Amino acid sequence: QVQLVESGGGWVQAGDSLRLSCVASGRSFTSYYLAWFRQAPGKEREFVAAINWSGSVTYDTESVEGRFTISRDNAKNTVYLQMNNLKPEDTAVYYCAADMVLRKVRYTTPTYWGQGTQVTVSS
Repeated sequence: QVQLVESGGGWVQAGDSLRLSCVASGRSFTSYYLAWFRQAPGKEREFVAAINWSGSVTYDTESVEGRFTISRDNAKNTVYLQMNNLKPEDTAVYYCAADMVLRKVRYTTPTYWGQGTQVTVSS
């Protein structure tokens, strides 16, 4: 069982940066792939980025490539999403997620989810 709590969302202007954090509690943190998803109003939830247990391998979606960076600090049981050069189309609720199976993190539905944090980017 893993509990995930996100923070760091807010209201910013286009071009600004934000860093989201997600603290995990529970056992075997390093056994999990961690990921960020987002859901904009009226749209389906979409995959943003994921990271393996050591932080050595990351995945992201094309729309955020070069702007967003996922990282993790296993000593702090925390995963981060550094978001630079934010655009209005990045406005969404951002969710942290975890699963032991990479396929579920990237292509289907991870088992564990946080409650979400709102990011609003104005033009």
